[in-house]
This record gives sequence, C-alpha cells and structure tokens, in this order.
Amino acid sequence: MTHIHHQEVASTAQQPVSTGTNKPSVLEQAGGAQGLVYMALPVITFVLANNARGLKAAVLAAVAVSVGIAVERLWRRESLQPALGGLFGVAVTAGISWYTGSAKDYFLIGIWASLAGAVVFLASVLTRRPLAGVLWNSTTGKGTAWRDDKRSRRYYDIATLALAAIFAARFVVQQYFYETDAVGSLGAAKVVMGYPLLGLGLLVVAWAARASDKHLKAVARQRRPRPHESV
Repeated sequence: MTHIHHQEVASTAQQPVSTGTNKPSVLEQAGGAQGLVYMALPVITFVLANNARGLKAAVLAAVAVSVGIAVERLWRRESLQPALGGLFGVAVTAGISWYTGSAKDYFLIGIWASLAGAVVFLASVLTRRPLAGVLWNSTTGKGTAWRDDKRSRRYYDIATLALAAIFAARFVVQQYFYETDAVGSLGAAKVVMGYPLLGLGLLVVAWAARASDKHLKAVARQRRPRPHESV
C-alpha cells in the first residue's frame, strides 16, 4: 500500500509539469516581426497625416492603411486575424477621434485600457492568483499544481507585478502626453511602449515559468519512492 501511495503522489506531482506544448508564441500569434510593423503603421500614419493635413485626413489615412494591410495579407494568403483585429481597433479609435474632433482621443481607449490592465494584474497578486501564472499555465496546459506551491506563486507574483508596472507606466506616460495635447509624442509612446515593452514583460513571465517548472520537478523527484521502499 505504501508503494502504491508513493507512486500515485509522484505521478500526480509530475503530471502538470511534464506536459509539452507546441502552441505559437505571442509574437507568432501577432504575425511575427512583420505583424508588429503592421500594428505600428496605422498609428504612425495617423500622427503624420494629422500633422500634415489635419484630423479628418489622419482618420481616413489610418483606416486606409489598415484596410490595405488586410488586403495585402489576404492576397498573400496569410492569417487575417491580426489584420482584422487591427482594422477593428483602428476603426473604433478613429471613430472616437472623428466624433470628438480631437486627434488625441485616437489614443484614449489605449490609455484607459493600460490603467485597467495595471489594476487587474495588481489585484490578481493581492488575491493570490497571479495572472501571469493563470494565463501561462492555462494556455500551455500545465495544470494548477503551481497554485499550491508557495515558491511558484512567488515567481509568478514577480512576473505579474512586472506586467502591472508596464501597464502602469504606459498609462502614466501616455496620460501625461494626452493632458499636454502632445499627439506626436502620444503616437511615439504607443509604438515604443507597445509590444516592445510588453516583450520585456513576457521575458519575466518566461523566467517565472521555467523557475516554477524546475522547482515543481524537484519536488516531484523528492516524492518518488526510493528503491528500498518498493521491496
């Protein structure tokens, strides 16, 4: 009975951390480096067109660029998901800017979304369910064993706080430029503090995942029955 019990415990402890995954990375889901360029183009176009020809020209130019990207992806038989998502986002933000008559409102949704992201990530740490761990382990199929391990939660707490800091920094910087009507700086901040900065946060998440997996595997090895226990 002791031998069977030890085997069950070892098997259960190992199962969540031994599952492999071939799911695409965040960068791959965004369309790779080319996809990141495509996401930045409407913003850059909006700022340049606004400076040159005014708000209406900027709105039309940004939407036109997004439509052009979608058509180009369709022609090359590439994934339309990033392009359609970008087109929808540009249409909404451009519509708000057109309605209010203010170029800076093109960035309004993104600014408040950053604040919401910071609050959600911070709250997840306070409720002992760090969102970095929840998202990573749910998308990679590694189970929930990390939730019962204090050290693993600590690793994911650090990663989640890093992401919260990134979203908070986005909000503070872009809100400052919004209040000062610096549309050009808003566009630059949105590009620079977008996926490039998020990529740094994901590196922290990847570190936390590796550290957690390593620790959970070490715990599983300690629970394995020794040779004399199986006699």
